[in-house]
Amino acid sequence: MSLQSLYLAYIDNLPPRLNGVKKNRNIALTMDDGIILMTDHFAPRTKEKHPTILMRLPYGRRGFGGIAEAYAERGFNVVLQACRGTEKSGGEFDPLVNERADGLTTLAWIKEQPWYDGRLGLSGPSYLGYAQWAICDALPPIAAMATKVTSADFRSVVFPSGAFHLGLWLSWLQVIDGLRERPLKMAATMFSGGVERTTAKASMVLPLVEADIAAVGKVVPFWRRWFKESIGNDVFWEAIDHRHRLTAATPPVHFMSGWYDFMVDQLLSDYQRLVDVGHQPYLTVGTWTHISDELQRDNLRETLLWMRAKLLGDSADLREKPVRIHISGVDEWRDYDAFPPGPATPQTWHLHSAGLLAPSPPSPGEPDRYVYDPADPTPNIGGAMFAFTGAGPVDNASRESRADVLSYTSGPLGAPLTIIGQTSVTLHARASLPNADFFLRLCDVAPNGVSTNICDGLIRVTQTTPVEADGTWRLAFTLHATAHAFLVGHRLRLQVSSGAHPRYARNLGTDEPIGTATTLVANEIQIFHDPKHPTAIVLPDYRLQAALFSPYLDRRLSNHGFPIGLWELARQ
Repeated sequence: MSLQSLYLAYIDNLPPRLNGVKKNRNIALTMDDGIILMTDHFAPRTKEKHPTILMRLPYGRRGFGGIAEAYAERGFNVVLQACRGTEKSGGEFDPLVNERADGLTTLAWIKEQPWYDGRLGLSGPSYLGYAQWAICDALPPIAAMATKVTSADFRSVVFPSGAFHLGLWLSWLQVIDGLRERPLKMAATMFSGGVERTTAKASMVLPLVEADIAAVGKVVPFWRRWFKESIGNDVFWEAIDHRHRLTAATPPVHFMSGWYDFMVDQLLSDYQRLVDVGHQPYLTVGTWTHISDELQRDNLRETLLWMRAKLLGDSADLREKPVRIHISGVDEWRDYDAFPPGPATPQTWHLHSAGLLAPSPPSPGEPDRYVYDPADPTPNIGGAMFAFTGAGPVDNASRESRADVLSYTSGPLGAPLTIIGQTSVTLHARASLPNADFFLRLCDVAPNGVSTNICDGLIRVTQTTPVEADGTWRLAFTLHATAHAFLVGHRLRLQVSSGAHPRYARNLGTDEPIGTATTLVANEIQIFHDPKHPTAIVLPDYRLQAALFSPYLDRRLSNHGFPIGLWELARQ
């Protein structure tokens, strides 16, 4: 037992340790093309046969060693493998491209090992989850998957609504390069804000194809190749899109995500795809970011319980209902049979003059105006982004004070409003240039005036976007999924702007290719809210029943020393 596995067992409240662990490190596993991938095997120190859990990762095996050991101490073989071109594995790292072929070769190797007993689980968050989907159709009859903050579809992650997810990829470049070249220094940089500072600096480089040098100090081949080959190229994406592998034959899956994860919509789409073909997947979504500590802790415990249930037939600790979501605003966990939990009651709120948001239809009035200047791009503040510092719900005061951000605010709510799922928006707008972005954000304004971001969305307009007869755009899009309760006395606020930099690459106002563009042109934007142009937001309202809190919350409170009897009294 290592100190790391001991700590994980304590902090995550894992079931008791069952056995010791034998570690076989640095196995040189040869791929079909001769490239060597470094692989570790953690084996239960017993004579019995055990299921296997495979994790393939680009972030280095050392950081996942404690997790692997914790699984192995509880009766699982665990295989950790550094992806091609990462850590000590050979070859060039080309994101998403080699995970299918290398994963299948690794599966074949596992099946030849004397300790393999025919039962196999796949686990891991983010890129590890994508590596699961790449081979999900090649698993044995007794198999299970635990995918977290990930998706089988990365095209919409890289290019959301036609824009470019710049902050994600500049930050990820630094992580991949740093963990391979100088892992200890990179670990310190990640949690000191260094990654975000470098990303902010590199994001201002033009042309963007050269931003890799500003981010990591050298040319990154896949960064350059993606700008050249991936933009608008269906063939490029078809080869690395694994959504078609999600079928009735897919093994049981437990999805985990956070309402402030940048892939929550894609993960929910994968979940729905399996539901549509007859599965009953498990789904756990908290008010978490991509790297939240709480997500990582639940990741380990929930995965262990899932693998025990599906690979060992031990469902004793598996929750009854398959869906568990956290409702921010009231800080409640709730269990449901499906997501979303039945039909919502739509609430429509219209934009009005003088920055008002109200249920009543708008009156005649002039449009509101602002200028978006790519030389001084509207900044991103918090939200569902990839960041080690600054992601998630934050005070939006600094953003809302800018001249290039419009805010529309309701009066204090007289009754609670709980939204679950995606909020839709119909935006009527016009611009002096035919190339523009629109970034909308829904906030919860507390009685003390603090405006906290709940969900948001972006859409990119180009010269091919349909235009109404009067020259305006009628744009329909959705904000990312969430589950949040606006309390009595709180107010709704909708921000309207044309950027969230460096989260999304700034729209330069021209039709130059995104990777080579260098010309910056300011854009004059008009937002309409009149009877002919009724800009509106539609909220999926769920009037939550006065049910007991989830047993999950009771367990977590008990685990942290809160007397449940007192908690029961407090919530009555």
